[in-house]
Amino acid sequence: MPSDEQRAVALLARTDYGRVATSMRALPFLAFARHLVADGRVLLRLPRSCGYHRACTGHVVAYGADNLSTARPGEGLWSAQIVGECTAHEPTPAELERFGPEPRVVDGEPYEPVYLRVEPQFGTVHSTDGALESHFAHLP
Repeated sequence: MPSDEQRAVALLARTDYGRVATSMRALPFLAFARHLVADGRVLLRLPRSCGYHRACTGHVVAYGADNLSTARPGEGLWSAQIVGECTAHEPTPAELERFGPEPRVVDGEPYEPVYLRVEPQFGTVHSTDGALESHFAHLP
């Protein structure tokens, strides 16, 4: 059975968007981000105009996603979170392609992306109805 960190990263790989959590001016906040998993790391794409990347870079952040709004009837619900150090990232051409098209605007401002990398140090996974246990049962 994989570790909680491995399970969390595997679940994040099944989604495209999540939320990054850190603090700004001593207050907690959440920001949405596009993400992908590459080599066990979680890569984030955020809008530069919001400035959230400045609060994340060089700090420990939490990043999470879930299937709460996408689960089909009868499908178990899950939520996954990783915590780790966040650094600036220069994506490769292949990673840029995997991120897909960028939005044109965010909050009325032209979209300019900023890319970050989170090195997972630990993870948590929560689920209902045993769905994840059967999903991960075949993994070493």
